[in-house]
Amino acid sequence: MPEFALLSYVAVMSITPGPNNLMLTASGVNFGFRRTIPHMLGISLGCAFQVFLVASLLSLLLDGIQAARLPLALLGCAYLLWLSWKIARAGQPEAGAAAKPLGFVGAALFQWLNPKAWVMVINAAILFMPPALEQRWLGASMLALVFAVVNLPCIGVWAWAGERLRAWLSSPRALLGFNLSMGVLMAATALWLLYDEFQPHGRTQPAEIAAAPAAARPVGTMSVFDSGLSVISVK
Repeated sequence: MPEFALLSYVAVMSITPGPNNLMLTASGVNFGFRRTIPHMLGISLGCAFQVFLVASLLSLLLDGIQAARLPLALLGCAYLLWLSWKIARAGQPEAGAAAKPLGFVGAALFQWLNPKAWVMVINAAILFMPPALEQRWLGASMLALVFAVVNLPCIGVWAWAGERLRAWLSSPRALLGFNLSMGVLMAATALWLLYDEFQPHGRTQPAEIAAAPAAARPVGTMSVFDSGLSVISVK
C-alpha cells in the first residue's frame, strides 16, 4: 500500500493552485465540466507517464534533467504567457466562436512544459522510489498509479468549480472580466515561476541525494507556499 506521505504529497500538489488548475477552471467556465474531461484525463495520465519515466530512469536522467531545467522552465513560462493571452481573450465574442477546450493530447504534452509538474515529479521520484534497483520498475509503476488516481479527483474539483460559476457569468461582460482575471493570474504564475527559477534555493541537489547510500538519504518534509506551489525541503 502507498504510504500516507506519498498520498498526501500528491494530493496537496495536485489540488493547490497552479497552471493546470487555472486552465481547468477557465475551461469549466467556458465549456462546461463534460467537455473539460479530456483535458483532465490528459493532465492526470500525462503526469503519471511523466513520473513513471523519470522515476524508472532516474539514475540515468538526473544530470540531463538538471542541465535541461532552465531551458524547459523558460519554454514552459513562455507557453504559459501565451496561454494567459488566449484565456484572457476567451470571453470576447469574436474569439468565442472559434474557441475549443484543450484536448487529451495537448494537456498530456503540456505536463513536460509545466514547471510545477516538474517540481512535483522529480521530488516524488527522489523521495519515494525504493532504493533497490530490482524494485525500480515496480516502484515507478506504483508512483504513476498513485499520481493518476489521486490527481484526477483533485484537479476535477477545479473544473467542477468552473462549471458552477457559469450561471454567475452568463453575461458577456462578466465572462470577459472572469477570463481577463484568469489570464492575469496565469501570467503572474508564469512570471513568478520564472523569477523563482533564478533564485538560489539552497536545497540539496537531486543528484547528490540520489548518489547517497539508501540509509543516508534525507527525509523530506512538505511545505506549501502561499503561491500554491509546493516543494520538498530536504533536511
